[in-house]
Amino acid sequence: MIEKIIDLKDIELVNFLGIHNNNIQKIESAFPKAKIISRGNKISIKGNKVQLLEVEKIILSLIIHFNKFGKIDNKTISNLITNGSSNEEKEIIVFGFNGKKILAKTSNQKKIVTLIKANDLVFVIGPAGTGKTYVSVALALKALKDKSIKKIIVTKPIVEAGENLGFLPGDLQEKIDPYLRPIYDALQDMLPINKIKKYIENKTIEIAPIAYMRGRTLKDAFILLDEAQNTTPLQIKMFLTRLGPNSKMIVNGDISQIDLIKNQKSGLIDAIKRLKNVNGIGFTTLDSKDVLRHSIVKRILKKY
Repeated sequence: MIEKIIDLKDIELVNFLGIHNNNIQKIESAFPKAKIISRGNKISIKGNKVQLLEVEKIILSLIIHFNKFGKIDNKTISNLITNGSSNEEKEIIVFGFNGKKILAKTSNQKKIVTLIKANDLVFVIGPAGTGKTYVSVALALKALKDKSIKKIIVTKPIVEAGENLGFLPGDLQEKIDPYLRPIYDALQDMLPINKIKKYIENKTIEIAPIAYMRGRTLKDAFILLDEAQNTTPLQIKMFLTRLGPNSKMIVNGDISQIDLIKNQKSGLIDAIKRLKNVNGIGFTTLDSKDVLRHSIVKRILKKY
């Protein structure tokens, strides 16, 4: 007999466990070779390995359901006992900081997840707020946690808005950090600060301007190019040809927000035209329906 402990953390125990632990007893009655005991804010499962794993899976799915809806009913428990997991659990990309569920929430975001499984290079086109960067960072972290890659490389073109980097105060990292802020924001939603720092220090996560990719072969890596609409054709060609063995690459961009100087061609638009029929490359487009920011953002985008 083996034992597994599940920490319920800040969950409201009475509603989660049910009156007299009724919710837990229903699960226990379906698995006679497993014993479930509630001790404070922890649940102990004892039994043979097969049933213990089944019970653990059901309880973890109940936690996901309870965190979303704030309640558990008999139908939910019965469905989990029968099917083994909830639909939402199947859609989770990765568990983030403090157990936060990071998942693709719209049909187009789910398409990104599907495409990167089938292709080594995926282009994701869409306006601000559609979750391009967020979902891409989550997929990169999942690959790292699954140990299918050894490092994450995140890059973007540094398009200077009236200020020359050479004249800004601080070292190079301090100069480029503001440009890379959305990537740090996504990471901080998925990893504790100390772990992010550790990963950056030991080069497990590398965040740098696109110019730093020149001359490299990026192998055993998940590579993300953000704001690709601001690359030139030569820059994006250089970047795409860095892809090495056992690597995945996502290229994100918003062709409605090109910040290049007048008459300069966007490398993203050029690459889409050249590569749209190349085998092994996936393309998807997000739109205002995928915007998960304030509802007014959708209305703003429609006017533009």
